[in-house]
Amino acid sequence: MKNILKPFLILAFSVAISEELKLGSDIPMGDVKMVDISGNKVSLNEVKMEKGLLVNFSCNTCPWVVAWQDRYNKLSDLSLANNIGFITINPNSRNREKIGEGLDDMKEFSKKYDHDFLYTVDKNSEIARAFGATSTPHIYLFNSDGKLVYRGAIDDNARRPNKVKKTYLVDAIKAVGSDKKIKISETKALGCSIKFAKK
Repeated sequence: MKNILKPFLILAFSVAISEELKLGSDIPMGDVKMVDISGNKVSLNEVKMEKGLLVNFSCNTCPWVVAWQDRYNKLSDLSLANNIGFITINPNSRNREKIGEGLDDMKEFSKKYDHDFLYTVDKNSEIARAFGATSTPHIYLFNSDGKLVYRGAIDDNARRPNKVKKTYLVDAIKAVGSDKKIKISETKALGCSIKFAKK
């Protein structure tokens, strides 16, 4: 896994985030409906709960995503326990049917890892563009007012969960759930570049 992740680490650090959604911003395209792997349609505003909303741009084929899979369900459970809605969005529109990013592929991937959360299709990468997301995974956490309060990575060690020293997202979720200030509100999202649909 180490050698596989190395080129993606280089890529992740080379991606500019100058147009990324700024802290304090409202939820972009909150009423746009997306198709979930269940076949139902849902919007970000519908998923948002009393304390907020966690948006995770993810996919099926990125080694970084696979490395973090053991933490996805736990993050979903923690979010819901703190009255924070949780949704994962696949923005890889350019590779939707080519390399395992289609809706059927998403269903199989979700079943493989026993996901218990929403996993939706970002048609034409529109939602990801509105967020300024650049990689998978890429996290955005909004508070009860729908304001962005955290963006970036899940934690500081994708490959070795037992070696994690900084639990950025877990800390942010707990802070939002208890109406406390987030100590670290921005981190660098590490992952594969999003395969945006061609304009």
